[in-house]
Amino acid sequence: MQSSDWPPEHSEALRAHLARGMSYSEIAEAINAKFGTRYSRNAAIGRGKRMGLAGPERPDDFPKPPPKASRPRLERLRERHAPESGRPVPVFVPVETVKLRCVEIDPRHLCLLELERGDCRYPYGGDGEGEAISFCGHPQRPGSSYCTLHFHLTRGPGTASERAVGIGTVSLRLVEAA
Repeated sequence: MQSSDWPPEHSEALRAHLARGMSYSEIAEAINAKFGTRYSRNAAIGRGKRMGLAGPERPDDFPKPPPKASRPRLERLRERHAPESGRPVPVFVPVETVKLRCVEIDPRHLCLLELERGDCRYPYGGDGEGEAISFCGHPQRPGSSYCTLHFHLTRGPGTASERAVGIGTVSLRLVEAA
């Protein structure tokens, strides 16, 4: 970017080109070609304004840009959408959840820091606020983070494709509610 102090010969060239009716981009190109400068169109416009020169007069039949589409009015948008306060709110009745546990497994209830490599990562607890989470801790099934019983409890029997189509349903029996 060049400074705003144009040499007098550049300013005179700007004045002469404007008198001929050239556009500012044409003026900038002509001055750059003549004097070896790198003025931009905006630099020529700024200098012309500082010199108090008006731009080239546009003819009355000069094409005007098309009008911009108006945005929808806010009142119309409000009419289309019902207010949230007017909609019926469903009533939710709190229900106490039944804690299920697999009776065949006696978890070791290890905390996260006590787990070692190869221990089952099946979580217990943590349902209530501030309730500690413990983990099963029995040996993992190969290729899983869970022991064999928890693996089948979470995934069910069969291959992934069989489970996807519903073959081999899992039937869990509630033995005891905690």
